[in-house]
Amino acid sequence: MPDHSAQAQSLYLHLPFCFHKCHYCDFYSVVDNPGPKPGTAATDAQTPRPAAATDRQPAFTRALVAELEAAHRAAPGPGLRPRTVFAGGGTPTFLRPGLWDQLLASLHQAGTLEHTTEFTVEANPETVTADLMQRLAHGGVNRVSIGAQSFQKASLDALERWHRPESVRSAVDACRAAGITNLSLDLIFAIPGQTLAMLDDDLDRLLELEPTHLSTYGLTYEPQTPLTARLRVGRVTKVDEDTERAMYARVLERLEAAGFEHYEVSNWARATPDRRYRCAHNLAYWTNANWLGLGPGAASHHHGHRWRNAPNLTRYLAHWDQSEPTGPPPTEDHERLAPEDRIGERLMLGLRLSDGIEHNWIQANVPAGHRRAAAIDELVAIGMLERTATHLRLTRRGLFVADTVVAKLL
Repeated sequence: MPDHSAQAQSLYLHLPFCFHKCHYCDFYSVVDNPGPKPGTAATDAQTPRPAAATDRQPAFTRALVAELEAAHRAAPGPGLRPRTVFAGGGTPTFLRPGLWDQLLASLHQAGTLEHTTEFTVEANPETVTADLMQRLAHGGVNRVSIGAQSFQKASLDALERWHRPESVRSAVDACRAAGITNLSLDLIFAIPGQTLAMLDDDLDRLLELEPTHLSTYGLTYEPQTPLTARLRVGRVTKVDEDTERAMYARVLERLEAAGFEHYEVSNWARATPDRRYRCAHNLAYWTNANWLGLGPGAASHHHGHRWRNAPNLTRYLAHWDQSEPTGPPPTEDHERLAPEDRIGERLMLGLRLSDGIEHNWIQANVPAGHRRAAAIDELVAIGMLERTATHLRLTRRGLFVADTVVAKLL
């Protein structure tokens, strides 16, 4: 176990189970035989399961608790005390309630949540039940991120999402009834077959739910996904660039008019003087803070050193099933950025934020005459970046080509 636990500002827990693998998703997930579809039968830890079913959820929960305990042992002083915790996946709410009780109990017993101010759990609408939300709230979860993606059945079908549009409101109601009122909703646009009118209807229905946070993404065709394979053989038609740009412009227009603060290229928070609805956990990523990832496929970062647990549930379980596990679980993709590369990464991430990057930091790290200083001047001159009194940031024009702009500064 890398000895970075004590310095981790944030903790990420990767729960890899899904009922179904959406064909655009490239996150590590597994589809074990789950029995009935969520929402059609009880899914508690004691529910009888078919003899032939693959059920690795209990073993996974034991392994994740063991990894958490190892992280605490590796940390000097009081152990792991993150300010934010984020459970992602996979579908974290597909983990059965009784197993969530075990995981939450272990977090409390270790004191992990003593200084945590934001504890987020990602959810698929169909897996959100009143019982589970009450258990999560009782265990310290105070923020839920719901993958709505669309309210149009045709768009959900195009994404291979299996929840019903009406399930989003039911999920929101269950969260609020349990006392979890800090709610984020995800929306995808530029879905094959989607029109501006369909997007407007999605935005109408999204805003009716009065979330505190929104994440809006143009559909991305990741290289190794079934969606991209279908695109290559002509079974899927991408939304053209002009329409996608118009859709992003519509999102900007509608959400700004509704009183949301656009604080990152794809993220919005209900505007408040203290900015308390910004996702503090994701801000840790965008500001290059230190975080620790637990679970198969979970990534970690410590002062320019990045790595991740191997995305392999079988290997992960085998490691923690030993009577005396030696060392951390299998890891891969270790990367130690040189100081020059860390500066480029800081520019790339920081400029995604609407606040931008402080002039003082740029002056200290990008000296006059450096190629990046020349690139910044050029991007300002063509209207992609702008200098405020204190920061360098993207312009509205720059937002539409943010990836291209920040790539020039790497």
